[in-house]
Amino acid sequence: MYYMTTIEGTVRIPPHRFGEPLEDVAIETLNESYNGKLDKNLGLMVGVVSIEEMGEGVLIMGDGAAYHNVIFNSIFFKPEQQEIVEGEVIDIAEFGAFVRIGPMDGLVHVSQVTDDYINYDPRNSSLVAKESKKILHEGDKVRARIVTLSLKGKSVQESKIGLTMRQPNLGSFEWIEKEKNKSKEKGMAKVE
Repeated sequence: MYYMTTIEGTVRIPPHRFGEPLEDVAIETLNESYNGKLDKNLGLMVGVVSIEEMGEGVLIMGDGAAYHNVIFNSIFFKPEQQEIVEGEVIDIAEFGAFVRIGPMDGLVHVSQVTDDYINYDPRNSSLVAKESKKILHEGDKVRARIVTLSLKGKSVQESKIGLTMRQPNLGSFEWIEKEKNKSKEKGMAKVE
């Protein structure tokens, strides 16, 4: 889920940028400093979008840069436990599929792909369900639910998001569409 959050902080404006529009330089500098940083409570900072207030600049002896107190608006991505997410399969491994959900990746363990037994096909880099013959490939668009969440450390690499696709209306969009069509056909057969 994406959130807009207001933050108070300080921005350093280097002397070589003094002639440029102050607010634009401040937004660019804040983005360089904070984008991609992970906060346990707020989530992953995606970007600074605007400055609400900017104080007078203060010069510090020996630095030459101006330091401004700022209040700015930022967008954060914070996945939530039990949230339904959509994403793209970016990698298939013997133990599961990695799914890109927004700016982060989650893992669908093989035990959470379908109710079937899953085989890994290394030649085609895919996961194949034994009975239903459902196949999951790299590049497939999927819908999943977040079942485990651990936002640790300061980077995305240290965090873990566990996903499941073992419920109705979850899985590959192709599987979901086939299930809808089967339901429609069953409904039409009953009408006749």
